[in-house]
Amino acid sequence: MTTEHFDVLIVGAGISGIGAGYHLQTNCPTKSYAILEGRERLGGTWDLFRYPGIRSDSDMYTLGYSFRPWTQAQAIADGSSILNYLRETAEEYGIDRKIRFGHFVKRASWSTQDAQWTVEVERGPEKELVRFTCNFLFMCSGYYNYAEGYTPDFQGTDKFRGRIVHPQKWTPDIDYAGKKVVVIGSGATAVTLVPEMAKTAAHVTMLQRSPTYIVSRPAEDGLANWLRRYLPAKLAYGITRWKNVLFGMYFYRLCKRSPQNVKAWILKQVREQLGPDYDIDKHFTPSYNPWDQRLCLVPNGDLFEAIKAKRASVVTDRIETFTEKGINLQSGAELEADVVVTATGLNLQVLSDLDITIDGKHADLSKTMNYKGMMYSDVPNLASSFGYTNASWTLKCDLTCEYVCRLLNHMDETGTRQCTPRQTDPSVTPEPWIDFSSGYVQRSIDKFPKQGSKAPWKLYQNYALDIVSLKFGRVEDGVMEFSNPKARVLKQAS
Repeated sequence: MTTEHFDVLIVGAGISGIGAGYHLQTNCPTKSYAILEGRERLGGTWDLFRYPGIRSDSDMYTLGYSFRPWTQAQAIADGSSILNYLRETAEEYGIDRKIRFGHFVKRASWSTQDAQWTVEVERGPEKELVRFTCNFLFMCSGYYNYAEGYTPDFQGTDKFRGRIVHPQKWTPDIDYAGKKVVVIGSGATAVTLVPEMAKTAAHVTMLQRSPTYIVSRPAEDGLANWLRRYLPAKLAYGITRWKNVLFGMYFYRLCKRSPQNVKAWILKQVREQLGPDYDIDKHFTPSYNPWDQRLCLVPNGDLFEAIKAKRASVVTDRIETFTEKGINLQSGAELEADVVVTATGLNLQVLSDLDITIDGKHADLSKTMNYKGMMYSDVPNLASSFGYTNASWTLKCDLTCEYVCRLLNHMDETGTRQCTPRQTDPSVTPEPWIDFSSGYVQRSIDKFPKQGSKAPWKLYQNYALDIVSLKFGRVEDGVMEFSNPKARVLKQAS
């Protein structure tokens, strides 16, 4: 079996992997790299999900890359527009030529002696085993299982005569026009599906076990569109980006400092949308505080408009069992349905369940501590790109990519081949990976590394702090160990 070598291997050609390619070729131009993508197309999430209305719940001025302005009018963009933006970015910078499609990474083995990873990959539909080596492995494969979403084990599904589909498995042949639809769930996917499907369905019911905080926001950013008319695109984009970043940080801090006031404000907005007679307490008042779980965004109040027009409704109840005609609820009510969409969440994965060994020993990442939100204690020359839970994914990914480049350049400058975070401080205590009560996180939290009680092991979920740490902080911080010097070539005496 032949082995191909690169200085850096990037795993995943979604929003993180394409960004990683740009930063590498910009900040480390002498480094060779390839992007290994398990699927046959780039785009990751934005190519995988095809359900009706698929869109971002973050504004594109922060979900877009720092280096390439978003220039469309819509701030809350649909999935196809985001996918086009990613394709154009990859083509503009030649990143698309670095992608190896149909390459699914299975195993990675680190050798300290060679200071490199050996990566085993299944290629193509035949799953032919091929091998790569690299000096640095950069995982940009996201955080959830692309093969299967999460669906609870509902009773009686075998009796149901209609169609049951998870949004992650949506196919073009699913026909819901003129039909009764039940969408199970109350998260970002559900509140996207309901108003879009309600445009042609007979009726759409959002069946939720418990409510979620839902905030309406204009689909377009008026200031951004005004600035773009009078300023260069990059300057207008930068101003809007920082305006949205700062507002997001302010709002998140406000939620943590004055949760009851923010809760009252959110519910007041919902009441103004749905009117005083609607049962807001039952259907739109969560039991937790704002930002204990992620808030849901509805552009231009589209969900509320569908409810007011009687094209959609919300039912808060628990499922007893599926029947031939629909779903029986614990309250005794029955929901008739032709199509049921289980918008019930994701199955989380750590580094795509990559099997990792270090010098012949299996590495259990759940036993490690996460360094600066991107590396793992005692795991050398490996980083992963992971965004914020309380802000746009790409903000953190951009910073992570820049920091990886700083590490690579520092190793070149110091003649070392290995960088390894070491947790030796006894005063640092382990904490859960992220402090989030959402079900999809809590179901999988034990698989993930821990964070620490203080920097650089603490995840502050704060863009400003991360800029200071990742953009300007010292890489020689007393925690990151640089070792494994390059062999010196001795000149023979003549």
